[in-house]
Amino acid sequence: MAGADTIPVLLATTYCGPVYYFSRIAVHNTVYIEKHESFIRQTYRNRCVILGANGPLSLVIPVEHKGSENSQIGEVRIAYHTDWQRNHWRAIFSAYGNSPFFPYYADDIHDFYTRKWTFLFDYNQEYLLTILTLLKLHKELILTGSFEEVPEPFVNLREKISPKIPVSRWSPGYSFLPYTQVFNDKFPFVGELSILDLLFNEGPLAAENLLLPDRLS
Repeated sequence: MAGADTIPVLLATTYCGPVYYFSRIAVHNTVYIEKHESFIRQTYRNRCVILGANGPLSLVIPVEHKGSENSQIGEVRIAYHTDWQRNHWRAIFSAYGNSPFFPYYADDIHDFYTRKWTFLFDYNQEYLLTILTLLKLHKELILTGSFEEVPEPFVNLREKISPKIPVSRWSPGYSFLPYTQVFNDKFPFVGELSILDLLFNEGPLAAENLLLPDRLS
């Protein structure tokens, strides 16, 4: 791939990660997903941010509290004491039902709000692979065999890609290339959103958007 980075990148697992996360997958030849870190709350590991009628909206997957704070991410169990899947899907439908490409991708995405998974990591991983297929990004994702088991040198972005840290703070050379969003008549362009926003609004052009040179840093 032209302009691809030959240095491996190490990423955390995410729930429908942000556009920047997928841009790193797009430009790195080798992508590692960390499976042996401790679970960290209030991160993209179990949340995503979409753009609704009232602005950015966080969707959070609840996890079982017992032992989750010190558990490896691969052992964290999804909690089903609330009907979060129906609530998340209703929010996604409300936000993107009128987007240009929602009808093309809705069935594939809806599957993740009807089936049940035991472990958060497994859910995230299957969701990630599905989105990469929809984006037509053919990438081999390598799961770490132990904590930070990645050949040197590598780019470690596990903690940097965070809902608490704007990308501009640590990657000032990266720019979010604006595209038409559903509520662009109400809000200026919002960049740090889930890949779902780009996918539903841009469709087949989404992957090109991830790879444009002026987006890279």
